[in-house]
Formats: sequence, structure tokens, C-alpha cells
Amino acid sequence: MTTVGFVLKGYPRLSETFIAQEILALEQRGLEIQIISLRHPTDAHLHPIHDEISAPVNYLPEYLHDEPVRVARAWWGARHLPGYKKAAKLWRRDLARDFTRNRVRRFGQACVLATELPRNIRLLHAHFLHTPASVARYASIMLDLPWSCSAHAKDIYTSPEWELREKLADCQWLVTCTATNVAYLSKLAPSENIVSLVYHGLDVDRFGSPDGRTHHPDGSSPLHPVTILSVGRAVEKKGFDGLLRALAQLPDNLHWRFVHIGGGELTDKLMTLSRTLGIEANIDWRGAQPQDQVLLAYREAHVFVLNSRIADDGDRDGLPNVLMEAQSQQLACVATNVSAIPELIIDGDTGILVPPDNPEILCQAITKVIEDPILRQSLGNAGEQRVRKSFALDACINDLSNRFDIAGG
Repeated sequence: MTTVGFVLKGYPRLSETFIAQEILALEQRGLEIQIISLRHPTDAHLHPIHDEISAPVNYLPEYLHDEPVRVARAWWGARHLPGYKKAAKLWRRDLARDFTRNRVRRFGQACVLATELPRNIRLLHAHFLHTPASVARYASIMLDLPWSCSAHAKDIYTSPEWELREKLADCQWLVTCTATNVAYLSKLAPSENIVSLVYHGLDVDRFGSPDGRTHHPDGSSPLHPVTILSVGRAVEKKGFDGLLRALAQLPDNLHWRFVHIGGGELTDKLMTLSRTLGIEANIDWRGAQPQDQVLLAYREAHVFVLNSRIADDGDRDGLPNVLMEAQSQQLACVATNVSAIPELIIDGDTGILVPPDNPEILCQAITKVIEDPILRQSLGNAGEQRVRKSFALDACINDLSNRFDIAGG
């Protein structure tokens, strides 16, 4: 069977469990995978799933000046590959339109990838349409190999249209995780059969049904506060500043605590904001956590909130896996109607949707589900049923298995 090289921006990453669960499931179907990572890991913890993955990992030079001998050797060797001149010409054209160090780094990493790639790898598959796809594309041209891609969110909406058009014209096929993404990318693709919808899906075996929630506080007692949970990196598109402002507006007679799980560059600013808003004592900042601890937090919480928004640079969520995970644990979810979130949550039926960047309306929605435990149970149960019926991982892996020709291997 042909081995597929998965080109990832970084591996392993706590925030990319959807990629890890895909790799493990494909391995279990029989696909041989080599992981090519553009960056070394930075997270202090690993998810249990990472220990189950057997694919070897080749780390490319994260910065070219860190490994000058390796890069120079790779460039010299790449010059003798059949498609080097074509790849170099393409890269120079890209560099003229995007004159950045990152663009130079992509080509250098592609040279290393092309010269170090085992001969049994006959397909490169990039996760994310920006940097990983660039490296995979340049290397595939040098080696005269096909390449494919899984596109997600930030990689799509922060990339210029000229680059998306050209990558879509070059790749063998592309899957993306939301109908919203499909509609956007299909307009840029040379033919309608290039882009397909494949939801990541949830590994329902790993996220088994909870035993059942027996305690349903309504926020009226200080002895039994309602636990509000949110999981996500502290970055602009997650809208945690707006969520804190919404929490600060909750009625004084409601008793609640907020748990945040996730790392991120804005954590310190958010902590400062919580102090300014006078809600610091209600908040438990837990930082990045492994998956077993996240699962425990889902089961201990009463409400899940994700205040996604479109960042100033266009970055946005696709279909956040944390929403599927939370719903699998019968958590009532309050989220914004951004991007593909309405593809998962049916407003008023399987969760509550609110407009982004509106702390007042978000506060009203959170207040509603805190004060009405019966509504919480109804939303939680309906959300779990929808996730397990329509967003299970098997459909995703069946599609990818056919594309990687696992059955035919």
C-alpha cells in the first residue's frame, strides 16, 4: 500500500484533535502515514490520542537559519529533481506577489521535504490551505507527485484569492469541513469536482454518552452555582472579551462560575479585563488541558458558550469541534451564528444562536439557559442526538478512505 505524507503546520497540537483523530482512524483502516511537521510542538501536554498514533514524524527546519547545513544540502539535491525548475519558477512568481520571509521559508522547507521524502510516498496531503499547502505544492512539483488538501477556516479566509485559485487548480482534490467553505472555494476552483464537503465528525466512541446529569441548578443558590464552560484558544476570533462582558452583565441574583480551557496569546489581557469588570473571583482559568481533562470539564459543566466572531484579518472558526464535543455530553450550547456554526446548531432546538459582537444579547441567552434547567436539558438532549446521528466520525473516514484508496490498496 502507498504511504501518504501528511504535511501539518505543527504536530502534535492540543488545539487540533480533529486532525489527530483523523490520522488515527485512517491508520486503523490500514493507511500508512508519515507526518511531516513544519514546526516542533509547543504544548506542555499531549492528548491520549497522540500516544495511539504510530505514524513517524519528520520535523522540517522551523526556521531555515536554524539548520543551514541541512537546508543547503537539500537545496543542492533538489536542483537535480525533475520538477525543480518548474517549482522554482512558480515560487519566484509567488514571492513577487508575497515578498515575505515566510514565503522564502516555505520554499526552503519544500526543498528539505522533497529530498528527504521516502520513495514509497506517492501522495502528499496538506492539512490547511495556507503554509502547509504551499510546502506540499512546491515539493510535489519538484518530485512530480500529486498532492491533496484538507482546508479548514483561517487558512481559507486569510489567504489571497489568487493563491487559492492557483492551489485549487494544482491539487488533485480538496475537502473542507463546512458547506460555507465549499460555497466560497467552489467559486475559485477550476471545476466543480475539486472541492467537496467532509465534516470532521466526532469520535463517538472516545466521547461516550455521559451517565446522565442529576443536578440541575438554576443559579438561585450560592451553594449551587451554575458552571459555564468555554474551550478555545485565547485569540481574537474566539471573542472571549465579549463573553467576559456578557458575563459581567448577568443579573446580580444569579450565582455562576466560569471555566475557561485553552492557551493563547490574549490570556493575560483577558485576565486583566476580568479584574476590570469585577468578575475575577468567578473565573477559573485552566489553560491548555489534555483531552481527558476537557471531557471531565464538559461533564461537570451546565452550560457551554462559544462567542465566535470574524477577526479583523478575516480569520474565523469553521465548525468548531468543541461544540460537537460539548453537545455529545448533553451540554446546552449558546454560540454565535458565525460561519458554519448554524450547520451544526439549530437555533431553539439543539442550542441557542446569537449574533456576534453583541454582549447584551449573549447575556440574555446565557441568563435564559441558567434560569431554566428544563430548557437546558431539552437543548442538551437534542444536541447530543443530532451530533451522534449526523456528525459521527465514520462518515468522514469513509470518504477519506475512498480518496486514499485504502480498500484498493
